[in-house]
Amino acid sequence: MPVSRSYDPLPSYPPAAGEVAVGWSVPAAALPPGPLVLAVEGPAALDWAALADGLAEAVRATGREVSLLDVRAHYAADAGERIAARPVPDGDPFFTPLSTARVADLFDAIPRPGRPAGDGVSVVYGPGAALCAPDVLWYADLPKRYAEAAVAKGELPVGVNLGRPAAPGGLVRLFYTDWPVQDRHRDALAGRVERWIDVQDPARPASLDGAALRATLARLARGPVRTRPYFNSTPWGGQWAASELGFTPQAGNTALGYELIAPEAGVLVGEKGGAQVEIPFQLLCVEHPQEMLGEEVHRRFGTSFPIRFDYLDTMGGGNLSLHLHPREQYMREVFGWPYTQHETYYVTAGEDGSRVLLGLTDEADPEAMRRQVEDSIAHGTPMPVEDHVQSHPATVGQLFMIPAGTPHASGAGNLVLEVSATPYLYSLRLYDWLRKDAAGASRPLPYAHGFANLDTARRGADVTKDLVQQPRTLRSGEGWREEVLGALPEMFYAVHRLVVAQGREAPDDTAGRFHILNVAQGEGAVVETRDGRTHTMAFAETLTVPASVGAYRVRAVGGDEVRIVKALVVEP
Repeated sequence: MPVSRSYDPLPSYPPAAGEVAVGWSVPAAALPPGPLVLAVEGPAALDWAALADGLAEAVRATGREVSLLDVRAHYAADAGERIAARPVPDGDPFFTPLSTARVADLFDAIPRPGRPAGDGVSVVYGPGAALCAPDVLWYADLPKRYAEAAVAKGELPVGVNLGRPAAPGGLVRLFYTDWPVQDRHRDALAGRVERWIDVQDPARPASLDGAALRATLARLARGPVRTRPYFNSTPWGGQWAASELGFTPQAGNTALGYELIAPEAGVLVGEKGGAQVEIPFQLLCVEHPQEMLGEEVHRRFGTSFPIRFDYLDTMGGGNLSLHLHPREQYMREVFGWPYTQHETYYVTAGEDGSRVLLGLTDEADPEAMRRQVEDSIAHGTPMPVEDHVQSHPATVGQLFMIPAGTPHASGAGNLVLEVSATPYLYSLRLYDWLRKDAAGASRPLPYAHGFANLDTARRGADVTKDLVQQPRTLRSGEGWREEVLGALPEMFYAVHRLVVAQGREAPDDTAGRFHILNVAQGEGAVVETRDGRTHTMAFAETLTVPASVGAYRVRAVGGDEVRIVKALVVEP
């Protein structure tokens, strides 16, 4: 029998070929002989000056001459404006669509570094370097959580946002302009990158050569894989992940647990406890879309991985804001996303008396709601939320369905596993309990967007019937069963639960569509694939089973029944 283990905050996988190098000396020594142009591409947020200095020193140590060209000095004067996402309507202070610009739009003319003499190396670096016709292309990366945390704390210097060398860093710019522009550029380059460089430790960058990178991506796309989790703090956050999983809160709490949010998630590659590089999870979908997603899911969603798993921790914290998410047509026409932000809440743990707010009451009056929201903003008047929105017991094991347009909030004292569609940047907040942030400011409330999307048709008893569904057995065997916890015609994914008795195993099959698994109760499980791979899951961990896996088995670990939340696309 496998040995159970505790939650692993740093899951990692060995490279399928080669090994992870540390420092600049190995990459520098591996450059081909003769005069060459080396491009080092990457996001705006990393320290490019330090990177250029460290690389140049290492190349010179091999006896070669080096010249440096910073492509950022060649951006057009209005580069930042050219690529900026445009609010709809114009001047919206809260949201923009995702920018559709290209990195090439930063330039009037793309610079062409001269070919060096002799055995020299001309290094061109910065966002857009790959466009400069290099002989060798490297990609330097810094996981997005670094930029997000630093901008939020005001720690990043001017110039951190793409194409804005004299402006201070901003989160809206980061989310809606920089990341979509840079991600598309990175994804298009992935197949020809000759070295992937992780600069989380700028003094000791870790790297993997291109052949090893692609071999590793190919292997990971054909077996169960877990991304590196992390937790962010917010004013409503709780303490569960700190006390139960051992995470150290960044700002006093562990509110948002990013188990698998594809645009920000990374996979650690390297030996446990040794040198590692973090590779964006999205590259698995870009390089191997059919293996990861499955043919039908890939046909609908392209290379966008459409389901996310994250924790909302209010254990010892406060209520989430009352909010909702854009309905399908609004999401497409106003925010530019091809699919919308349907959500579900699965209650993993809770304090006595904790609640979930969900759906309109029979008596809810949207016009009165709007007046009360405006009054709370203008005068600090408390809003009688439960006059309009239903309050439900947050029973451990209950799933709450939250289709777009439905007002909702997790109450204080909950640990909610949020099983949702991947879009995550458009929370249309209506009310935030008059809460202030650390600077004493009220949280912005984009309530006009919220009321434009409020679903007023489903209310009263229909909320309980449709959105607070009871488990129904889909299939079963000796010592196990699979239950449907929630499915709705308007939602493209469903949430199931595998219940496996002590020492038993349940058979499953991706049948051409990926599965996501989370151990919601019990010590853990072992996932075994038909090609002999095994992957252990501890309580609270999340695992992606790519579509290419096909038949697999889930075996309970430990002395108790194990319950595993499972999500899958059901309507392509």
